[in-house]
Amino acid sequence: MIQKHTSKAKAGAANILEEKTIWWDDDKSCIMAVEQTLLPTEYKIVEITTVDALADAIKRLAVRGAPALGVAGALGMALSARSAPDEGFEDAVAADAAKLIQTRPTAVNLSLGVKKVCMAMENLPPEMARVMGLYSAKLIAEEDTKTCMTLGHNGARLLPQIGTVLTHCNAGALACSSWGTALGVIRSAWKMGKQISVYSCETRPLLQGSRLTAFELARDKIPVTTITDSTAAYLMQQKKIDAVIVGADRITQDAVFNKIGTYMHAVCARYHNIPFYVAAPVSTFDREAKAADIVVEERGRAEVAEMFGKTTVPKDVPVVNYAFDATPLSLVSAIITEKGVLYPPYDFKDL
Repeated sequence: MIQKHTSKAKAGAANILEEKTIWWDDDKSCIMAVEQTLLPTEYKIVEITTVDALADAIKRLAVRGAPALGVAGALGMALSARSAPDEGFEDAVAADAAKLIQTRPTAVNLSLGVKKVCMAMENLPPEMARVMGLYSAKLIAEEDTKTCMTLGHNGARLLPQIGTVLTHCNAGALACSSWGTALGVIRSAWKMGKQISVYSCETRPLLQGSRLTAFELARDKIPVTTITDSTAAYLMQQKKIDAVIVGADRITQDAVFNKIGTYMHAVCARYHNIPFYVAAPVSTFDREAKAADIVVEERGRAEVAEMFGKTTVPKDVPVVNYAFDATPLSLVSAIITEKGVLYPPYDFKDL
């Protein structure tokens, strides 16, 4: 079940740097999260009290972003353990784990968060498993914030002292427990005194760039301008972009999986000799897999064929709606992690 808290409207919300995106509330014994589908016009915190409600929130992208999904998966298992009966406890938790993992098959952090908490509860009696599961989940959330802060610091030096950065989708505080990955780098650079402005691609079809990234940066008073996705190459040609930085949902041995459209920006950046950076925690690396092994999520027709209540595609015309694409590592100038900055040729064995 999800209950909405209407007391936090956009006008009254705290600065995003002071806000968490998803966390556990001890008093209510449930998950609290920002309802991201309502942004930028409404800012609301919701209570998520069941695993089914969490799975629905993830599918609807009310909770989204690779690191945030990792935290959601971890907290979801704590929620599962809280509600599972003593008899058949392990089977109930395992069923909830499978349910959460299948909601977003491409992002690796979700399954990692689920599995970490399941391992913490393994072979424990139900009462102790509930305690250890919640402790482990909270620790994962805390570590995510620390990771993003360190990652941001590591990447800030790559951005120019004065310049304009292009970003795609949302890899900010709303995609993590707080601070952000790609936007965490931008925030860290801004905090260092660098004069950075941002072009935020709107990111069709669900407009995470215009709804979420522009919202975050504007509220932090970091200069941001929203553009259509197809404008990016022309701005590169006009020498109005100094760097591109994006997040990642999974990094394999040969590719970066991120929001659809990322590959297009990487190709254009390489053609125009503009650095293309990826900011992602080590937890996003899938060292054993290659791009060909990954299932790329395809979403529903309505996201493309309808917009703001209006039909935008004739009813008999099919659509293709991939959620992610794969950018070859050969197009990536550097990968920014909490353990440092990686440069080509990439070797992930020591991460």
